[in-house]
This record gives sequence, structure tokens and C-alpha cells, in this order.
Amino acid sequence: MTTPVRGARRLWLAGLILLVSLLGGCSGDTPDNVDEPLRIGVLKFGTVSWEMDTIQRHGLAAKHDVAIEVVPLASENALAVALQGGRVDLIVSDWLWAARQRADDRRYQFAPYSRAVGAVMVNPASGVTTLADLDNKKLGIAGGPVDKTWLLLRAYAQKTRGMDLEQAVEPTFAAPPMINRLLLEGDLPAAVNFWHYNARLSALGMRPLVSVEQMLEGLGIDTVPPLLGWVFAEDWADQHRAELQHFLAASQDAKRLLDESDEAWAPLEVMIKPESEAVFAAIREGYRAGIIKRYGAPEIAAAGQLFDVLASESDGRLTGGVTRLSPDVFWDGYRQP
Repeated sequence: MTTPVRGARRLWLAGLILLVSLLGGCSGDTPDNVDEPLRIGVLKFGTVSWEMDTIQRHGLAAKHDVAIEVVPLASENALAVALQGGRVDLIVSDWLWAARQRADDRRYQFAPYSRAVGAVMVNPASGVTTLADLDNKKLGIAGGPVDKTWLLLRAYAQKTRGMDLEQAVEPTFAAPPMINRLLLEGDLPAAVNFWHYNARLSALGMRPLVSVEQMLEGLGIDTVPPLLGWVFAEDWADQHRAELQHFLAASQDAKRLLDESDEAWAPLEVMIKPESEAVFAAIREGYRAGIIKRYGAPEIAAAGQLFDVLASESDGRLTGGVTRLSPDVFWDGYRQP
């Protein structure tokens, strides 16, 4: 038999559970017309986290009637696994990865996040001022044997100088921080690294030898394509078209803010942990250089041209046997005039 005290307790507990469930369905950061947040997979210390922080700090998701949930992950591989396993809805990757997935009947699509930026950096003390000066010297490479900038540099050197870089230089592969250290200490005369590491090098007196934009131009690719972008499942995008468009609008607003306002960068300094104000300024300008100002048919066509160069130069290793970059990789729900 239930006593009056036990009955009261059960009634009180049921009411508490109901109250918690009702409160749990509400969030001050979630617009009233959004049921589920978009789950964004980001590297814990990656550049995408800077943009997500800006979106959340300035209420840009709510402005565009979309809710987001940032899911921090530890590595590029973890991002891919989380997307494939349905733990997250979007990650930042490149159209090469999306194309390889589609070739295996996993239908992912791409919307632009950042332009292809980067450069070969040199230590001025090395005396290297032209590509020819790299002959019989070491070249540091952070991304491995099929790093996209390394492949692009090889194609550029062959076409514009008739120079076989694979034979002319001694590739030295290492992690990005180690590449920077070796270049700064004079153990490497030149290096290929990711853009934010190049920004640090620039602030510390290193100089660009040739930029990715110059390489593309030398190869006859007049438009700089986006290389990194938001990648997501095609069927998911079909079901969440409006939410995805709203999120991309919030993302663009964040980039515009970071492009126009130095003050917007102040809260990010603790995340970036720059070695000095000069390094912080260089990273800020490097990020701005990668902001996409236009995206449409010319940029998609340029991506196809770049794909052909990378496929040829890597003998298909980078492209996973995919022979053509299908326009279907590029989501039709976003263009930037």
C-alpha cells in the first residue's frame, strides 16, 4: 500500500521530471523555429574554431535563425569518422576528400570555406631567391609526399622552368612545428607549410619564394579556387537545405566581421596563443587573405583544373583513382556573386 508521504514524494518527483524536460527543450541560443542544432565538427585548436567562436560570441547563428552545436574533435581523421558515423553534420575538409568519397558511393558535397592560400617560404640567410637556387638543397614539407602545395610546386617548376623538383631537391618531411623550427634555425633553406605556420614565419623574418596564387597562374589557372569547404552528406543537405543556407550566411557574416574589425580578433588571442603581437597580426592577415569574396562557375571550373594537375602530379595517389572532379561535388545551394 502506498502511504500518503510516498505518494506525495512520487507526485513531487514526477512534477520535477516534467519541469526539467520542459526546460531542457528550451535554449536562449536556439531560435524558436529551429528544432535541432546543426552539429559542427571542429578541431579543438584549429582555425575553424575561431570562426565558430565568433559566430557564437556575436549571436550570428540566432540572427540567421539557425542553431549550432560545436563538437570539438582531436584530429582530421576524427572529423572524417564523426561525419561518416553521423555524430556531426558538417566538417571542414577539401573537395578532393568529397570526390573520393563519392567515388566510393558515399555521397558528400562541398560548400566553400576558404581559398587556396600558401607559399614556399625561405630563410633569407640561405641565399635562395629563385626556384633554381633550390637545386641540391633540402626542402621542408609539412604535409607529406602528396601534400597539395608540394605537388603544385612540382608542376609549376616543370612547366615554367623545366625543372624536375623531385630530382633537384631533397624533400624533408616533418610535422609543421618542426618544419618551422628547422627553417628558423637555418637547417632548412626553404619549406612548404600550412598557411598559419607560414604566417608565423613571415612575422619572424622569413620570406615567400613563390605563392600558391603564382603557381596557379603559371599553370594557366587564372581563378583561385576554394580548396577548403564545409563537407556534408548530400541526403542530409536535401533535408536541411534552409538551415544549411542560414548557417553559411552566419559563417559569411563571421568572416566579414573578422575581415573588417581588428577588435573582433581580441577574444581569439587566447585560442591562437601567438608568440608576439607581430605573429598575431600576421595570422590575422593570413586568415583574411583566404576569405572568399566570390564563388560561382569560374571558381568551380578552376577547382576542376587544379584537380587535373594534382591527379597527374601524384599519379592518382592523392585523388584515389578518381579521374575527374564532378561538378556534383559542389552543392548547388550556395553561390557568392
